Parts: sequence; C-alpha cells; structure tokens
Amino acid sequence: MSTDTTMATTGWPRLRVDDWTATRDTLHMWTQIVGKVRLAHAPLMNHWWQVTLYVTPRGLATGSIPAGRRLFDLEFDFIDHRLRLRSSDGESRTIRLEAVPVAGFHTRVLRALSELGIDAEISSGPNEVEPAIPFAQDTEHASYDPAAARLFWEQLMQAHRIMEEFRSHFVGKVSPVHFFWGSMDLACTRFSGRDAPEHPGGAPNVGDWVMVEGYSKELFSCGFWPGGGDQGAFYAYAYPEPEGFAERPIGVDGAYYSVENGQFLLPYEAVVDAEDPDGAVLDFLHGTYQAAAEHGGWDRDMLEDDPSRWDHVRRTRSPPALSRDRAPHESLTKERSE
Repeated sequence: MSTDTTMATTGWPRLRVDDWTATRDTLHMWTQIVGKVRLAHAPLMNHWWQVTLYVTPRGLATGSIPAGRRLFDLEFDFIDHRLRLRSSDGESRTIRLEAVPVAGFHTRVLRALSELGIDAEISSGPNEVEPAIPFAQDTEHASYDPAAARLFWEQLMQAHRIMEEFRSHFVGKVSPVHFFWGSMDLACTRFSGRDAPEHPGGAPNVGDWVMVEGYSKELFSCGFWPGGGDQGAFYAYAYPEPEGFAERPIGVDGAYYSVENGQFLLPYEAVVDAEDPDGAVLDFLHGTYQAAAEHGGWDRDMLEDDPSRWDHVRRTRSPPALSRDRAPHESLTKERSE
C-alpha cells in the first residue's frame, strides 16, 4: 500500500482508491454475503432499509436479525480483523478476515451460521456489479489488506459523524445513516412526502422491481463511497431530479455536478485538503439538499427544524436527582407531575 495512505492531520484518513482496489472489491463481495444474510431473515421495510449495515465503533454490523424467537447479528471488526457472529442464546462464532477468495469466505460464513442453528440459505450471487460471479465460484476476488480495510472504516466513521449531524436538521421521513452493500456506499435519504414516478430500473444484476421499491417516493439522497475521486467521494442526487438542480451553485471548493453520474460529487481529497473538512462536507450536504428542496417545491417549513431547539432548556435545568429512599420510577413520576 502506498505511503500516501495515511491519517491526515485533520483526523480524516487518506486512502487512495488505486492503492486498495483489490481489497475494496473483495470486501465489497464479503459485505454482500453478510448483507444477504440479513436480507434472508428480516421482514421488508420501505426502500429496503432492513438489509443495510451500520457503522460501529469497530467496523460494520447488521444490527439485530430475527431467527425464530432468537436474535443474531454479524459484525465486521476492522480493528481485530474478525467477522463476529453472535446469537441471543449466548453462542458465537468468529471468522478471521484475511486474504481468502470470496468462495472460501462464503463457505465459512454459511458454516458458522449452520453451527449456530441459523438457516444459512442466501441468494447465490452479488447485485449491482458486472460481471456477477456467484459467491461459491468466486476465486477472483481474494485480497485483504488489513491497514486499508481499517482506513476505509475510518473514512466511514468520519462520513457517518457528519451525516448524522446533517440528518438531525430534518424532521420529516428520513432514513438512518446506513451502508448499502449493493453499491458499497454510506447513505442517508430525505423524503418530501410525495410519490415519485416509477423508476425505470436498469441497475446491473438487480430486478427493476427492486429499484421501483427503493425509489417509490420523491427523495434527496447523499452519502460517501470509495469511488468517484482519487480517494473516494461524497455524492448527492435527487429523484426525480427537478429542473434547475444540476445548475445550482453549491459554493464548496471541488464540488461539481457529474453529468455522467447524474449527481453532485465532492471528491474526498478536496475534503481532506480543506481548512475545515467537517464544514466543507456539511456545506455540501446542506447546499445540495437546498437545491433539491427549493427547485422541487418541498414543504421545508414542515420538514425541517433546528436540532438545537431544546438547548436553552438543557442548559438551564439539571437532571432530576434520585433520592436514596425512593425508587427511580417514583422520582421520575414526581418530576413529570410537577
């Protein structure tokens, strides 16, 4: 890996895409396998929110997945470089993250699930990639650079932190900040509350009906993915795209509208080199959202609010003290009645 793949002085890590492409592509397939385990067990939620992964203090995880009357989860740990599988009955399994083919990783995951007494049947191949090699036959993707995987997770952590701040300004329907393993991106989506025209589909190795569900409502979506720039890129788009959206000046150095991708892009390297990286990303997210909302005629008064709206109360009131001779619920009940 190049010496340029380092932690910048700002705390935002540098990771050149060209320096970890083989690991990225292998890890992409691994996240698809783990994501498809969740897909196989979790009930459908709007826009496929039940299939995503989440950034954690150690990596990427599924969250709780139902299995009969039990719960289980899977987590990529990019500090110790393990995939951890845990069940609510106390059983667990661990798989080492190392340079093995996707086919071998697939076998290990299904075996570990079976040992935990969990149905291990998942769909056989990846989505949103071309060519789509069935997991059990994929010996092409077999790279794992632990340092690069950790740096990618650290990129996701920084993106997650800023995107959560951005999400807090919206009180309408909005997705979690979550990781879509199909496209390998961290995303957050806001909705206007109106229906959208039926999506035409066309994503590689994905049924058009999947895209119809994903884009059934008018939306603005933003996120980060390890492409689109020398070190990855932040993106933002609207569906349907309103007239004037693409021409809207965003006012962030390095940001531009990509006609090829149909979205605004802010290369990650422009963020790392900025005097205020956090501010650059927030300005990009707020600016592109405002372009979508204003040109799309969203009801912004209804959909937005100030996340600091209760700060004046929190600064002037101390939390209720719990008396030693009263149960906690009694003290809180008295506080509410007052």
